[in-house]
Formats: sequence, C-alpha cells, structure tokens
Amino acid sequence: MKSGIIIKRLYKDYSKMFLNKIFLAAFFSILVAGSTSSIAWLLDPAIKKIFIDKDETLIFLIPLFIVISFSVKGISLYYAKSTMINVGEEIKKLLQFNMISSLINADTKIIDKKHSGKFISNLTFDVTHITNMLSDAILALFKDSLTLVGLLIVMFYQNWKLSLISIIMIPLASIASKTLAKRVSKVATEAQEKSGFLNSYLIELFKNHKVVKIFQKEDYEIKRSDKHLEGLKEKNAKIRTVFVRVSPIMETFTGIMIAILIFYSGKLIIKNEIDINNFFSFLAAMMLAYQPVRSLAAVNMAVKQGLSAARRILPIIDNINEVKDGPSSTELMIKGANIKFENVFFQYDEKNEKVLNGISLDIKGGKMSALVGHSGSGKSTILNLIPRFYNVISGDIKIDNHSINKIKIKSLRDKISLVSQDTTLFDDTIKNNIAYANINATDEEIFTAAKLSYCEDFINLLPNRYDTIIGENGIRLSGGEKQRISIARAILKKSPIVLLDEATSSLDTETEEKIQNAINILTKDRTTVVIAHRLSTILNSDKIFVIEKGNILDSGSHDELLKNSDQYRIFYEKQIKKK
Repeated sequence: MKSGIIIKRLYKDYSKMFLNKIFLAAFFSILVAGSTSSIAWLLDPAIKKIFIDKDETLIFLIPLFIVISFSVKGISLYYAKSTMINVGEEIKKLLQFNMISSLINADTKIIDKKHSGKFISNLTFDVTHITNMLSDAILALFKDSLTLVGLLIVMFYQNWKLSLISIIMIPLASIASKTLAKRVSKVATEAQEKSGFLNSYLIELFKNHKVVKIFQKEDYEIKRSDKHLEGLKEKNAKIRTVFVRVSPIMETFTGIMIAILIFYSGKLIIKNEIDINNFFSFLAAMMLAYQPVRSLAAVNMAVKQGLSAARRILPIIDNINEVKDGPSSTELMIKGANIKFENVFFQYDEKNEKVLNGISLDIKGGKMSALVGHSGSGKSTILNLIPRFYNVISGDIKIDNHSINKIKIKSLRDKISLVSQDTTLFDDTIKNNIAYANINATDEEIFTAAKLSYCEDFINLLPNRYDTIIGENGIRLSGGEKQRISIARAILKKSPIVLLDEATSSLDTETEEKIQNAINILTKDRTTVVIAHRLSTILNSDKIFVIEKGNILDSGSHDELLKNSDQYRIFYEKQIKKK
C-alpha cells in the first residue's frame, strides 16, 4: 500500500473527525511560533537601546516583553501538546476498537492462521506508532514549521546574506533524516515481529505453566525468554540509536553554520555593513531555529514508523470475510431440524490435502447421530461446517432443505449449541459464564440451567456460589465442573440443534455419568450430532457414521454396524469387548 493512500485513509477515517481539536492545537502552535520569533527579534532593540543607547525606559519594558513572550510560548505549548495528546488517545482507542471488532467478526480461518500474541502486538506496538504519527507528528509539523518560518523572517529582516548561508542547513538535515527514516522503517518492522513472538511465547508459557513444572523446564524456559527479550532489546536499541543519530549530525551542521556565520559576519561588522545588535538578534534566531529543524528531521522518521505500522494494521481492519451473508440471505425457520450434507468437499488450506472428499450424510431431526473414526478422519470438520465456521469448497449443507449459504449467519448460529472437550470459559463469575448464552436470561432461568446440568452439586459448596470468580478459562474448576458449566450454557440457549465434540472425554466414571445425564437433558428431542472416542457414550445413537480419511465408510445403528462394518467392529472390540 502506497504512503499517499495510507495517509489519505488515516485522515479520512481517523484524523478528520478531530479537526476542531487539531485546528485548536494549530492556533496554539501559531502563538508558540510568534512568541519564539519575538524573543529573537527583541534582542535587537535590547542590545541597541539598553547596552548601546542606555535607554532607561526600555531597560524595564524590553525584559518585561521577553518574560511575556516566554510565558505565552510555555502556556501555548502546553495547550497545544495537551490537545494533541487527547486527539492521539482518541485515535488510539478508535484504531484498537476497529481492529478488535474486525477480529471478533473475522472468519475462523483468519484467527487460526496467526498466533494471538501477534495480534496483541499489532494492538499495542503498531497502534502506538500510528498514534504518534497522527498526534505528535502533526503537532510537530504545525509548531515547528510555523516557528521555523517565523524565525526565518526575523533572520532575513536582520540580514538576508547571512540568512541565505544559514538555510543551507535545512536541506542537509532533510537529506540526513530521509536516509535515517528508511532505516527506522525497516528496523521498526523487525521490532514488531520480535514483539509478536514475545507475546506469543508469553501466552503459551502462562497457559502451560504446569507442563513446565512437571517436566522441570524452568531453566530452559528462562533461557528461551532471555532469547526473546534479547532479540526485542536489540531491535528497540537499534531504533533508538537511529533516532539519536540525528543529534551528532545536527550538532555538526549547526557548528559549521555558526563558524561560517561568525567568520562572515565578522567581516561585515568590520566593514560596518551590519550592526552588532543586528548580528546577535540574527544569531539568536538561528540558534532557536535549530530546535524546530531537528524536530522536523525526527518527524520524518516517526512518519515512516507510523506508515510501516499502518501497513500491518489496516489489512486487519479491512479484512473481508469469506463467510458472510449473501444479498438474498433469509432467516432460518426450523421445522424438523434435518441436516443434510450433499457431496461436500473441504480443505482448510489450498496447500493441504482435502479433509472431506465428497461426503453425503443425512442427519434426522430430533434424533442423535454420532460420528466415529480415527483422529484426523474429518469428524470435527463436519461439526465445524454445520454452523458455517468455514465455507465448503463444493457441495452443499442444508437444514430443512435450506442451504446454509442462503441463511443469515446469525440466524443459523442462533439455532445451534456447541459443547466441546476444549471448554472455553471467561475469567468471570459462574453466573455470568452460564448467562453468556443469553445475557437477558433471568436468575431463575440461569439457576434452572445449572440444576439440569448438575452444576449445583459444586456451586453450592463454593463460598460465593454463583458469584464465584473462576479464573482464566475456569482454572479454579475441575475439568468436569467446567464441562457442566458449558452444558448449562447450552441448555440456557435452548437451541434445536446441539453439537457435541468429545464432551465426555478424559473424565472419571462418576463425573462422566453426571455429564452424560446432563447431556441427555440437553439433547432430548433435539437434533444432535456427537463425536466420541468412547463408544459407550453413543451406543444408543439413532444413527452412527463411520468416517475414514474424509469419507463416509459405513452408517447405521450400533447393531447394524456390528454386523456390516469391519471398521466399526474393530473399534468396538478394542474399546468395549475387551472390558
């Protein structure tokens, strides 16, 4: 994306709505520029009238005007900076809000492709650079450009010959800053990548802290963390080093200019072509001009950082989902909740092999259908396609003879509940976690869902009962307790279609029995699709589909499959008959 296009986009979508505040900051910047220029100009009458002419009246007035000028400069600078700080924070929040909103609504495969830590880095590292560009850089352009113009007017007023010599510094500083800005842009991109890797590593480290301890890998992880931190430190140090390179360059340029000016002005003074008061006023203006020239050189690098960050942020905000409503999408009206897969092909990525190879299956409404097969056979993929987390490559999926591609996504997912072995809970109260299915549910409805899912058995033993905070992803609860809350959430939703993905795996017998009873309540008279490695949980399913390498190998009831399916018989003999 070209820089000009990015700048237009950032102005239109972000800066434009704060133009009133930006213009206010510009007004204060004019006062800063005017007061700074007046300080340099006042040195001319100060030297001539006070030190040469010994005017007793101006000995009081000129110092007073200098104090007023500095006060106006300081107050105006404060209001200009505070106004743009407010603008910057508003823009930062808006950028982060737009990015988070885009990610919340993004296709599942978009989230799958990138580690969450890298998204967090975009939200913090990149957004900060864009904000700095749109607030600090804008203020610097106003303030320092106007100040430089004002000081140049003073300089040319005092002596145009000296002014022409001194302005040579400006293009030289511009060339230096442009060269350094390219370096900053490259290193900033590398630093963002390092920041993303660090965030990703920390998320995994905290999530797997028990694994680290049981395998005694504390020292190993400390070394890994040091490696990540060292990489980020080096990139950040490079960025800061490039920025401070401006100082020696500008100091050298300034020294050369002052030396040349003193030499040349000395000759002019000897020839009586310039007065000493004019020279000191000019010199003060030139010295004051040093700061805005230096700031403007740094602005170029800040802009490069911001543009580089925007190239990473804007594609996320602008992401167009593949899974979306069509122009003629309608609401889903459930009659029997029959689900049909018609010659469905699917693959997660074009580089990978197909996961489903033209499968067709008929899931009867109000009945329980089970999917059985080895890991990687395509069972979870079938489940994920029903709520349209992904689009199929070809073929169609229908609910009550309506293609899910022609149904509004919200309407489709409103009719589906999902209970997975990887239970996802929030760091909130038990009550709010259950109510996540329906935030408008009454307390009585929440308590009923908890009772039907056998959650009351453990909730009543907790000191704060339903108001107990359960920690990150329910860390303070057991696996079975988390699973029951997940079922309670599904019960509260009251959807006609229920998807169960290994809902009773890795549980003890007593807990499994309670969860199985809760599932029986959840799935009663509802269309249910269940995946289970434990055949004992699906023996009574109305229909069982045997999946193998993305194909439907066999289907039928448990008794029918024992007679007609060699693959199912092998599963049964390994799990049930041995016992």
